[in-house]
Amino acid sequence: MSAERLLLIIEDDAAFARTLSRSFERRGYRVLQAASYDEASLVLQSASPGFAVVDLKLAGAQSGLACVQLLHAHDAAMLIVVLTGFASIGTAVDAVKLGACQYLAKPSNTDDIEAAFGHLDGSIELPLTERPTSIKTLEWERIHAVLAETDFNISEAARRLGMHRRTLARKLEKQRVK
Repeated sequence: MSAERLLLIIEDDAAFARTLSRSFERRGYRVLQAASYDEASLVLQSASPGFAVVDLKLAGAQSGLACVQLLHAHDAAMLIVVLTGFASIGTAVDAVKLGACQYLAKPSNTDDIEAAFGHLDGSIELPLTERPTSIKTLEWERIHAVLAETDFNISEAARRLGMHRRTLARKLEKQRVK
């Protein structure tokens, strides 16, 4: 199988990674998996995937953005899609700047991800919303941007935001995307 159909999934949720792998394998991809930045780095020593799906929030010290940077440095032509349950404008912009071709909020399925691999150029046909951004949305985007800056360290993010750690943890629980 050619490298064009070799896919690396970087996801720390083993059940989700397994499901995604099986789905892509049924579509003709050869799938490699990694659960962390370090595992992804090891995979890249022996393989050069043409596609990658990266979870933004990984367990451990490195975030998915660091993985995007690693993958892009390994092969600038690799098509990288970032998946997250904690979507924000800030992390979407950073992911694209670091080399991702698309950024998708969970829940996303294999169809969405495969379509994202093929959607490399922007579209002028995308409808613009007439609704202004709410205060809650702005707050959530700011919280997520600070979390990304602190590699998802809740205590440090709370300090930078000027709020108690438990308050931030409660806000994150309320906003969790399932």
